Amino acid sequence: MAEAYFDFLRQTNPSLKAKISRLDSAGTSGIHSGGAPDSRTMSTLHSNGIVSYKHTARQVATSDFFDFDYILAMDRSNLKALQRIQKNVIKQNATLERSGRKIGEVRLFGEGRGGDEEVSDPYYDGEEGFEECLTQVKRFARGFVAEVCGLPNDWWAQGDLERGGI
Repeated sequence: MAEAYFDFLRQTNPSLKAKISRLDSAGTSGIHSGGAPDSRTMSTLHSNGIVSYKHTARQVATSDFFDFDYILAMDRSNLKALQRIQKNVIKQNATLERSGRKIGEVRLFGEGRGGDEEVSDPYYDGEEGFEECLTQVKRFARGFVAEVCGLPNDWWAQGDLERGGI
């Protein structure tokens, strides 16, 4: 859901395309690898105007820590798992410091600009849980973009950086 909304932000705010050049979603476990998003996720996205999202589930890979500037965890359990993986990546690539190669920053998605929240797991709360999850994802994504891109907290309400608001 978060990947879909970030992509929606990028598509509806052309100036963000250069700042958010690559997106992907992956799990800390491979249990759903190869699967499509939950039908309730897709229904919630569609009812909120996000209709072009396509995704196949995959597990986090070592290369993700080199390919992405930020790796965002939805909750503290996944944050701890990602931090463990990151430590192993650093240990296995001890020459990183000397080569100048950077490793992606691992953080809680709801962290930043004064917040430190987890995304609620929608799977056990019916349709309302998915709507609440999307509400959180929107708030966290907008806050993350504001922080990382140096924009005002309400940049999205002021209208697209070039044309219309989200």
